[in-house]
Amino acid sequence: MDGRRYYHTNRSVPRCSITLLRLLLPPTLIALGLTIFTQSFFLSRTSFDHRSSCAPGAAGNLLKDALGLNDDEIRFLRENRWISDDLRHNNQGNVTEGNNGCWTPRKVDSMAIIVVDALRFDFARDHLPLSVGARLFPDNNGQNKTSRGFSKLYQFVADPPTVTMQRLKGLTTGGLPTFADITGSFGGASIEEDSWIEQLKNAPWERRMMHNHIRKPQIAFVGDDTWIDLFPTQFDDAHPYPSFNTRDLDTVDNGCLLHLPRLLDRLAGLQTNNDPTTKVPSFELMVSHFLGVDHVGHTYGPNNPHMEKKLQQMDKMLSSTLDRIDNAPEKSCIVAFVLGDHGMTEDGNHGGGTSEEVNAGLFVHFSPGCNARAGYDQRIDGRELGSESTQAFDSIHQIDLVPTISLLLGIPIPYANIGGLVTAIMPNPFGENEVTEVSSSTPYIATALALNAAQVWTYLHTYSLTSRDLPRERLLELKDLLNSATTLYQEAISQSQKEVQGNSYHDSAEFRQACNLFKIFLAESTGLGKQVWTQFNENGMMLGICTLFIAWVLANPLWKRDVRKQMRSIILCWFGTNNRIAVNGDKDKEDQFVKSLQSFRLLEVAASLVCMIFYSGVLTFGNSYIEHEGDIVTFFLAILCLLVFRRWYYESNKNATRTAISMYLPLVVVLCSRFHNACVTGHGLDPSIRLHASHNALVFLPALAVLLALRLKWFESTQTLSVSNLIDVLSIVCLACSWWEKRTRDHSRNGHEFAQASIICVIIGVIHSVYCTGSELMSQDNENQVQRSWKLLCHSRLALFRVMLFLVIVTGPSTASTAVIVLVQCASLSQMMMQSKAFAKIDAP
Repeated sequence: MDGRRYYHTNRSVPRCSITLLRLLLPPTLIALGLTIFTQSFFLSRTSFDHRSSCAPGAAGNLLKDALGLNDDEIRFLRENRWISDDLRHNNQGNVTEGNNGCWTPRKVDSMAIIVVDALRFDFARDHLPLSVGARLFPDNNGQNKTSRGFSKLYQFVADPPTVTMQRLKGLTTGGLPTFADITGSFGGASIEEDSWIEQLKNAPWERRMMHNHIRKPQIAFVGDDTWIDLFPTQFDDAHPYPSFNTRDLDTVDNGCLLHLPRLLDRLAGLQTNNDPTTKVPSFELMVSHFLGVDHVGHTYGPNNPHMEKKLQQMDKMLSSTLDRIDNAPEKSCIVAFVLGDHGMTEDGNHGGGTSEEVNAGLFVHFSPGCNARAGYDQRIDGRELGSESTQAFDSIHQIDLVPTISLLLGIPIPYANIGGLVTAIMPNPFGENEVTEVSSSTPYIATALALNAAQVWTYLHTYSLTSRDLPRERLLELKDLLNSATTLYQEAISQSQKEVQGNSYHDSAEFRQACNLFKIFLAESTGLGKQVWTQFNENGMMLGICTLFIAWVLANPLWKRDVRKQMRSIILCWFGTNNRIAVNGDKDKEDQFVKSLQSFRLLEVAASLVCMIFYSGVLTFGNSYIEHEGDIVTFFLAILCLLVFRRWYYESNKNATRTAISMYLPLVVVLCSRFHNACVTGHGLDPSIRLHASHNALVFLPALAVLLALRLKWFESTQTLSVSNLIDVLSIVCLACSWWEKRTRDHSRNGHEFAQASIICVIIGVIHSVYCTGSELMSQDNENQVQRSWKLLCHSRLALFRVMLFLVIVTGPSTASTAVIVLVQCASLSQMMMQSKAFAKIDAP
């Protein structure tokens, strides 16, 4: 033997296994709890690359596969032009010009979509008198009612998250974008799913030709560059403008106003030169996205004079645009959709699901040649089946516009759409080979709803085959409802086949009841999609939280131990040949494991770097993150401070008073953050902010007094002369006088003189701090390096304080209490860092 002693470890190995299990169980439960919670919170939806078809016979095949219609019924629908998926030819064998369509006959020659970002419903109803008001109430505005087209204003319900990119995805695909789409990404991701813009770009022109248009029209866009991020190649004439700077109120809007007249002149049906042989192509779709209203809301709030000025600008633009559409030729049918992608709260933000954020405005205006008033007068409102059916027709969700736009333009409904057709804004069928305007449009509406229902059911059924997100019981209920609607629809077709002998088209009760059931089916399908893809799984979230709580309880004793040393002992317990551990001698193997366990710290550093990169390099491109960045930073800070508190709680010497006090500093940081969120809200430039508590003299005067006391206590001047202190005292006193004067009943006193004096004092103070810092750096005195570093630190901190004070002055009383809370937080963090270095002195932040 070589003199080394070995001990058999047969008994210690099971003990090591149990100890290892106890150490690994809490992190395992933490991982499990986080997985359950994130899957319940970060809802996801699988995207498909399927596309709805515009091929001949596509509509008939869809009705046969999804609803079970037979060939005779499909043939009858084609003969009466309720579906138009067959190619008609004239005597020369050429495709017939006219109101063709991929699924149903095309209803409009062209379409103008004007998006006014953050156009709340009350903005459209009350603040657009020249455009919306003049057409909804022409008698009150001196307008001749018979000379106008047909207009309606609707409450346009958005689905959370109410941010522009997600709303545009919903408005073009008909789906419900979630907070974490599987195939999506933060900001700038193009849409991979089927959309009506892609259908309009790729659908064969001979399948949906318009009157006197031989050449295929183009698609035009101007405004928010988010559209180009989503559809980089679909627009033929595009003029995007950057949208990221919310302080820029006019650049995007001015660009839209610059190009809008030219795009309108080339709109099909409005084109000045309607010669079909002209070399200048027309536009069948024009999209214009204005951003000024949204940016004014973010900068000043909705109750600011800037908002009124911006809405007046939008009103004039809309008035001139709608006047052009009103003057369209009698044979042209042009529709304009003026809509908001979301609303805004009273402090100008959006992103959540409050009523102010989800209730946008939708103004629909048809040119006189569309015969839209007759279609509205014969509309189906669900009264035949009671209140449940009526409710399905009353609400208009943003995704409901997708099938409506698709059928108006004669293109297929996007494959992943779950929205329902808005029947009230479908014009009465027109054309030589179609029913006349005095005939009922009910059979056509019933057929359009049947196609919509067949498309939605096809998507839901396909999705259920690839994912377990959709509850099987709800799918069976939807299938039963769809079968009932289909049965009534087939009975209505059978009755019409018998009565067609007299060339009459009856508005039968069966057709109307089928419309009602199809609409209820579509509303229930939308509700199922919202339940699965936009509403959090609260049960799963609670299960994840409970799992994390159990892990926390199990991990509680581990805070009292050095877990790394214990893990090292366990690994060494397992190491050796024939289950033996060298007790004396041969320390190389033990040193090898000690070095390998140092990789734990490297892993911690790597994880921190990954989080920082994700935080600063990825999340900043997400709209929701930008809106709530302050809350997210506060949340991260609170988590880190709570972790530090837990570690210090078990490591600190509780018998020492100073150590016991320092142990609770992380909790001070957390409480300051929560207090700030509870007491300080709103925009500094919004007049309505005076309603907040922070603008009350009983709040901002004590806050300024505390700020002055902290300045004199924590930022003592390094010089015996108190000139530096006097500068800051004068600045804070003048600021208090200014804010007090602004709130007196004497309107002749506005506090401007005191505010100017305060700003001058702060600027002098900043210059003084910079001068002192530079002088200290250039000084050649042979003083202690520690003392010199201390003086530099004092001057630097004082300069930062004065910069913060300048921000308080220009922002307003809402930041006075914020400044105090920030100083307390910084002081706590500074002491926490000193405590980690075994310093005991509490000093300035």
